[in-house]
Amino acid sequence: MSLKLDLCNFSGYKIYPSCGIRLARTDGKIYNFVSKKARNAYLMKKNPRKIAWTVLYRRKMKKGTEQDVAKKRARKTTKFQRSIQGATLENILAKRNQKPEVRKAQREQVIRSQKEKIKAKKEAKSSNKKKTDTKAVRAAQKKINKANTKSKPGRTGVMM
Repeated sequence: MSLKLDLCNFSGYKIYPSCGIRLARTDGKIYNFVSKKARNAYLMKKNPRKIAWTVLYRRKMKKGTEQDVAKKRARKTTKFQRSIQGATLENILAKRNQKPEVRKAQREQVIRSQKEKIKAKKEAKSSNKKKTDTKAVRAAQKKINKANTKSKPGRTGVMM
């Protein structure tokens, strides 16, 4: 035979048959309380998480859980190295083991090559610009020459 146990809506305790108090609100909701103390605390709108004898308070403050569950041991962290996107683990270890002078020389070489590339681009751009400038000047001179040949003085609108 199994007993139908209710839970107290305020304290969280089990309510056995023929025990407890029921409260029916006007909206039709029914509340079960284990005692007058729980009912009165609910009616005074007390927060069960702040009242020490309720189950909710004990859960919040982690009371009475030492017997049930032993404390979990924190795992010791272990160092683990992985490759990063774009660099394998071997490359990373090789760079780490390099001497600082070698690393500095490599960095300077890369910087020098980048500067040379930029300089070459600028020179190409400026030479290209000079070519286009001379073309534009020639085109303007041709237009001026054409305009001069067309406007020769002649008889216009004179009738004899």
